[in-house]
Amino acid sequence: MTDIAGKVAWITGASSGIGKAVATVLAAEGAHIILSGRREAALQEVAASLPTQSLVLPFEVTDYAALAAHVETAWAWQGQVDILVNNAGVSQRSLALHTAPEVYQQMINIDLLAPIWLTQLQLERMRAAGGGHIVAISSVAGRLGTPLRTAYCAAKHGLIGYMDALRTEVANLHNIQVTNILPGSVATDVSRNAMTGDGSQRGVSDDNIDNGDDPMDCASAIAEAIQANTPELVFAKGMELEAAKLRHSDPDNTFALMGQIGADIAAKVEAGGDATH
Repeated sequence: MTDIAGKVAWITGASSGIGKAVATVLAAEGAHIILSGRREAALQEVAASLPTQSLVLPFEVTDYAALAAHVETAWAWQGQVDILVNNAGVSQRSLALHTAPEVYQQMINIDLLAPIWLTQLQLERMRAAGGGHIVAISSVAGRLGTPLRTAYCAAKHGLIGYMDALRTEVANLHNIQVTNILPGSVATDVSRNAMTGDGSQRGVSDDNIDNGDDPMDCASAIAEAIQANTPELVFAKGMELEAAKLRHSDPDNTFALMGQIGADIAAKVEAGGDATH
């Protein structure tokens, strides 16, 4: 079990959505919070709402040259980082046929390489401290190939693979626990902020996201997963949850189901319709 009270939790992408909700829930459990993201004013607003001590540490996750200095600042604040929540990321809404190569590169940098590198910079410190907990916010799309998200799925599948392999090396030997979180539709700005095929911001949301789960419910489930040292949590319902389960228990039917869904959506988009899903 991982006790949250009194621990230091560092959360990226903490200015809104799931990241903000996780900060709120962990602080309510007694954790001190390091808030990171690009929007300093929004991070300051989150910090002002928390009942425990917090540090606002804004940075761009893909500025790899600066990450070591940010890690030094984070660890110097309270002398430790017990929980790292890799939440910062961006989604995608475009067909592969209409997506520039640069979008794939940008997506991999933000959603895969950035959390890998930030995690790598914690490992020796956590080992020396006697343990820690790494959390990766992946997605149901990290288990399923879903239409309009080829770049996003590539990054999120890769993140799960890295974290699963990392767990085998550090969980038992060094008490560094690793938890993958696979949310389905959660009511955030993820669709609105998604990249389109040319890399521009989409600017509109999806009905399934707008009608998705409350971020606070997702954050509460994440806190429980941290406390229980859960290796993987699929936070989804309905068809998203069933499809995630079927990916392993009945892959042939999963591929057939997703293939039909994808064909319907791709045909609509190629005919000039909205890429909403």
